[in-house]
Amino acid sequence: MLSRLARPAAAALRRGLATTAQNNAKVAVLGASGGIGQPLSLLLKNSPLVSRLSLYDIAHTPGVAADLSHIETRANVKGFLGPEQLPECLKGCNVVVIPAGVPRKPGMTRDDLFNTNASIVATLTSACAKHCPEAMICIISNPVNSTIPITSEVFKKHGVYNPNRIFGVTTLDIVRANTFVAELKGLDPARVSVPVIGGHAGKTIIPLISQCTPKVDFPQDQLEKLTGRIQEAGTEVVKAKAGAGSATLSMAYAGARFVFSLVDAMNGKEGVIECAFVRSEETESPYFSTPLLLGKNGIEKNLGIGKISPFEEKMVAEAMSELKASIKKGEEFAKNFK
Repeated sequence: MLSRLARPAAAALRRGLATTAQNNAKVAVLGASGGIGQPLSLLLKNSPLVSRLSLYDIAHTPGVAADLSHIETRANVKGFLGPEQLPECLKGCNVVVIPAGVPRKPGMTRDDLFNTNASIVATLTSACAKHCPEAMICIISNPVNSTIPITSEVFKKHGVYNPNRIFGVTTLDIVRANTFVAELKGLDPARVSVPVIGGHAGKTIIPLISQCTPKVDFPQDQLEKLTGRIQEAGTEVVKAKAGAGSATLSMAYAGARFVFSLVDAMNGKEGVIECAFVRSEETESPYFSTPLLLGKNGIEKNLGIGKISPFEEKMVAEAMSELKASIKKGEEFAKNFK
């Protein structure tokens, strides 16, 4: 199923930047002044799929919005500053992307971000539940393995929960897998498609190299090294930036790719598949990332894990305890959040 429907990895981004279709997606970026938020907003502004771009943050959004508003594309850009302007920002939005929060510094795990980012995500998603309950919610803020359960619990509290509309954006793992495989095999990365399942941290990131399109083979030692690099690629960037932040530009690209795929599907395009961390019955973990067929109302069908190698099966089994612990941590936090 997956290989038949799989499309070139960068096609969504190219469509988002170069489609002739006139569409009317109203997109909000919450955390628009940050390291991910600014380049993400630029990519969204550059797309004819977007008619309205609402930028929210607790600082600098009027400037970011003024700057972007001069770009000669059709999206109408408006900046919103501080909690009192958040309801207005969200009104009428179809898609909300949330990269808000603090970035990782050297020595930090994604889980170390929990205390700060959990509160930020709970506050922002609570506003979404009140002011745009029908919107597609795309969470970038780490740790995604916990912030998606938080988002779900917040929407449940407000009585507007729809699991088909809440996505943990893991697209950067897929983008990295495609890039690293292409480098090793001398392929065009835009033509490589590697599903990545599981979660979005360390060993919960499970690249399914056995399902790669086109088919590729690696000796076991090289496969293990490649898998490790995909799992720790975020740390690679954190170290290279030496205290100046984490992956922001590649994350903005991946976030835009996911949003463009989602908007394409909402506009009725068929066969749009992306992986994302969502509520799931596919494994014993209540949330799990797998390839999803997207449609007008979000997830049309969870395509599941499919046939995987013994090496990949072992990774799935080994990810379970960490995944379930991160999910539980998020759910507990949300239950006590006022």
